[in-house]
Amino acid sequence: MCLILFAVDFMSKQWVFAHRAELHTFSSNYPYGGKAIFQNFLGIDFDIQFVMNEGSAWGVMSNFPGLLLALRILIIAALLIYALFFNKQKKQRLPFLLIFTGAAANIFDSFYYGAVIDMLHFTFWGYSYPVFNIADTLIFLGVSALCILTIRDKYEHKKRHNSHQLS
Repeated sequence: MCLILFAVDFMSKQWVFAHRAELHTFSSNYPYGGKAIFQNFLGIDFDIQFVMNEGSAWGVMSNFPGLLLALRILIIAALLIYALFFNKQKKQRLPFLLIFTGAAANIFDSFYYGAVIDMLHFTFWGYSYPVFNIADTLIFLGVSALCILTIRDKYEHKKRHNSHQLS
């Protein structure tokens, strides 16, 4: 599964990279440039852009690409070590896999393209959300799943603890 998700991210970035010139042209029908996928669907617009992001989220640390790459590699290595050797909860394997796959795909971009390629751009009711990619989505989904699992486990633990006190 990891390889399939990595390949989908890579192919989407390859397509955007190959079509970057036409994605940069401004369309008079679409106010943000790029390739409009849909407009005003319940107030939401979606287009495909071409953005070379040399930083992390929202371009943070773009002035320090070497340091950022080193930090990314250290964080993903620590995460992988934790997931493989210290995590005892099987239900957390998939979220960790999603995070690892997304992070590895973005690290790969740094070597392959010299920056991370972002392409997915949404505008929610007039608010232009930062451009992101499939790897970022995998990371978001993995972190969200870990948060939900943690909250659920704490709730279940508290529920069990309270039921033991009542008996």
